[in-house]
Amino acid sequence: MIEIVNHHLASIPSDGLQVTWDFLHKGGKFMIPLAITSVAGMMAILYKFLSLSGNRVIPKTLAREVMRFQEHVNFDKTEPVLKEIQKGESTLARLAAVVIKHRGKPRSEITHAVESAAREETLHLHAGIAVLDTVITIAPLLGLLGTASGLVLIFQGLGDNSDHLAIARGIAEALTTTIFGLAIAVPCVVAHGYFVRRIEMLTARLEGLLGDLAAVCEKPTPNA
Repeated sequence: MIEIVNHHLASIPSDGLQVTWDFLHKGGKFMIPLAITSVAGMMAILYKFLSLSGNRVIPKTLAREVMRFQEHVNFDKTEPVLKEIQKGESTLARLAAVVIKHRGKPRSEITHAVESAAREETLHLHAGIAVLDTVITIAPLLGLLGTASGLVLIFQGLGDNSDHLAIARGIAEALTTTIFGLAIAVPCVVAHGYFVRRIEMLTARLEGLLGDLAAVCEKPTPNA
């Protein structure tokens, strides 16, 4: 009995792979670019999850120290914070380094310098979003193109002696590319919305932290 169960469990992965292969094979040649599009979408989603993680953008520890920078200045304990900022291991650290570099200058000069640096950092935050935009656009189109191509071939073969059951089966197979295209696009749309919203939240958080830091650094501090 145990051997039968083990044999059944072992056959599940191979059966799943066979079903997946049969599904892809039914779609015809247009399944190849769709598969490539699917891989590109998954890689973009994985990349954005990693690149927008808290430690890469706004580490909690560094954010807390930036918020307390005035306190560190008052007690002449800025050295540890400055060392962490100079490492530049996160978006906050790199932008904070710009503020520190212009410490003692007018607020307008500090703001201008930070805005210039922030443009490049914003491009980094949005890296990969363009890939998701492209996948969302072309995946359904490739699916429709594959379906249209399959239907053309089916209708070209119609005749008085046509097998209507075979025609119906052929139409179902032609629709496979549309299903696959939509299956690719839907999770990419959801991920795109999530990432855009997260970038907006991170950007607003950065603006607040850097604004507070600039307020402390806009004039010379003898103890710093």
